[in-house]
Amino acid sequence: MKKFLAFVWKEFLHIFRDYRTLLILFGMPIVQILLFGFAISNEIKDASIAILDESKDNMTSEIIVKLLSSGYFKLYDNLNSINDIDREFKKGIVKEVIIFEPQFSDNFYHKGKGNVQLIADASDPNYANLLINYTTAIINDYSFTVSKGISVPPSIETEVKMMYNPNLKSVFMFVPGLIAVILLLISTLMTSISITKEKELGTMEVLLVSPLNPLQIIIGKVIPYLFLSVFNALIILVMGKYIFELPFAGSIILVLLESILFVITALSLGILISTIVSNQQTAMMISLIGLMMPTILLSGFIFPIENMPVVLRVLSYIIPAKYFIIIMKALLLKGADFQYFWKETLILAGMTVLFISVSVKKFKIRLM
Repeated sequence: MKKFLAFVWKEFLHIFRDYRTLLILFGMPIVQILLFGFAISNEIKDASIAILDESKDNMTSEIIVKLLSSGYFKLYDNLNSINDIDREFKKGIVKEVIIFEPQFSDNFYHKGKGNVQLIADASDPNYANLLINYTTAIINDYSFTVSKGISVPPSIETEVKMMYNPNLKSVFMFVPGLIAVILLLISTLMTSISITKEKELGTMEVLLVSPLNPLQIIIGKVIPYLFLSVFNALIILVMGKYIFELPFAGSIILVLLESILFVITALSLGILISTIVSNQQTAMMISLIGLMMPTILLSGFIFPIENMPVVLRVLSYIIPAKYFIIIMKALLLKGADFQYFWKETLILAGMTVLFISVSVKKFKIRLM
């Protein structure tokens, strides 16, 4: 028994001395509970809306104040025309547009019915449904309050329209996100183990003393995986189109170019990981475990970023998949032009340059 207890104690000491094991045992559960606890939310908070008030009377003003004071909505813009609605949605900021008919107050009191149209961006159908339900509940509560004491109480009729996904197919939300997650994880994983494999096999020194400079070595490592990953992206896009009936409302050329850019970003991130770590096991752990959960939770793939605490919203800015998902939804579902997502494209390009630059620097340090 003493030998057995000594053996168990030795195993405890072995675990306590391995900081990576301790990190997995204690660090990961803490991070997971914090991320899942704050990221998973079915509530609405500060959703950006636009309002087209064609009546501009006291009643519509009171409804708008009631909506904005609820804490669920914040006013992004006051529209002047119905023609502005599509442009606002393509920007990707406004999630709902509320339209009040002309002479709203007169129609409510004299005709017994006032009409409000609610238009939601249904590229995320679950969030769109929540927006409509919250808005309808607030408007109905206002209608009930102002109708008290009237023998035949008038009502406010809400007409609902779902933009870009009228049938509320959840696949329209999941496929663009899945494309981003799959491409990021596979591309990063493939390249992250490439240089670490050279280190473990002892062939890294051969590369370092070769006539090739660090940038050439990195580009040479990336090019084969680039072609394979782009082919992978084509397969995923074709499956999305013909199996899940995902609409390609925008330019197919832009879809392909943006996919290639994102693949290059993911490959560059994988190269960066492989230059930092020393073995394939660590590279795989970072690429899969370290990237999967933040990418799924903080990219807007499943849970709206607007509902998250400020800290998680700030962290989401460093997630490459966030920008690619915005681009894909704008292109595939909304048919948006490049002017609506050039910023996201520039950010992905900037991330690529940063990852490659740091990787080259790490190589130069190793050469010295």
